[in-house]
Amino acid sequence: MAKKQLLNKKSMDFLEKYLNNASPTGYEWEGQKIWMNYLKPYVDEFITDTYGTAVAVINPKAKFKVVIEGHADEISWYVNYISDNGLIYVVRNGGSDHQIAPSKIVNIHTKKGIVKGVFGWPAIHTRSKAKEQAPKPDNICIDVGAKDKAEVEKMGVHVGCVITYPDEFHILNKDKFVCRALDNRMGGFMIAEVARLLHENKKTLPFGLYVTNSVQEEIGLRGAEMITQTIKPNVAIVTDVTHDTTTPMIEQKTQGYAEIGKGPVVAYAPAVQQKLRDLITDTAEEKKIPFQRAALSRATGTDTDAFAYSNGGVASALISLPLRYMHTTVEMVHKDDVENVIKLIYETLLKIEDGETFSYFK
Repeated sequence: MAKKQLLNKKSMDFLEKYLNNASPTGYEWEGQKIWMNYLKPYVDEFITDTYGTAVAVINPKAKFKVVIEGHADEISWYVNYISDNGLIYVVRNGGSDHQIAPSKIVNIHTKKGIVKGVFGWPAIHTRSKAKEQAPKPDNICIDVGAKDKAEVEKMGVHVGCVITYPDEFHILNKDKFVCRALDNRMGGFMIAEVARLLHENKKTLPFGLYVTNSVQEEIGLRGAEMITQTIKPNVAIVTDVTHDTTTPMIEQKTQGYAEIGKGPVVAYAPAVQQKLRDLITDTAEEKKIPFQRAALSRATGTDTDAFAYSNGGVASALISLPLRYMHTTVEMVHKDDVENVIKLIYETLLKIEDGETFSYFK
């Protein structure tokens, strides 16, 4: 008997549209509009803030508040310097990887629209084998086909323009989703699907649910820091991506073991409230949802930290989606893991009681 598909055509159409839209850190609002439009039938109201975080709310009048959260932004570049001969040097906006830049096509976002460019690189014939240089932030540059700085500026390009890659969503071997910015557009997608399932299955929650798509995670969890002060939640379940460590050049003794297709990754870390995490793992075991575990040292490096250490302490947990090739344009996740993250968050929400403190002293 074939298993029932959790993701439907409408879901997949939304995912593709949402991923293909550029949403660089600090410029997330067009993606947020796509996300909010999809969620509109399933929620009661929306909250947005000054910097662009969007929250879809179910039961807004309830005093007890639970957040499920992902982040909306993607890594990118800024125009930093335009040389006299019309070449553009860049600075990171988030953790953009300089090593993958050479030979990539880029979109430079200007007031006049998209200007196409390429990260050039010296031909193999012209490089010294004895002194082979690796790509570095100070030696990669973009060519927009202009003869000089004036021509670049005439195209509408100036210092501060944001730059993204145009790579779009596709599926490999039927069940692997590949795109730039799966980190963490997948999080926004998965929490939206949780809201859809709650609505379609006519589930009534005893608390307010705040489906939160935070901005500016990639430069220091800033969107979550802001929105947690606005919502003042009692509980936060965060979802982000984590490394599949089975591909070459990753040391499992230091990075741990996780693999796409083996299930969501539940985090163990000081910021993770242990009773909430136990509820998640107990739920996974009861509902036969496969999961993996990860130990994180001082911080999770995700929005979990921002929620946990806010408002006098918020019971927080992290459920991660294993992903290959993070911060490249070919990030890869497994469809089964996507569905199982959605199921795990959904089933955990159904077990949280109104007023639950997750106190260690009860």
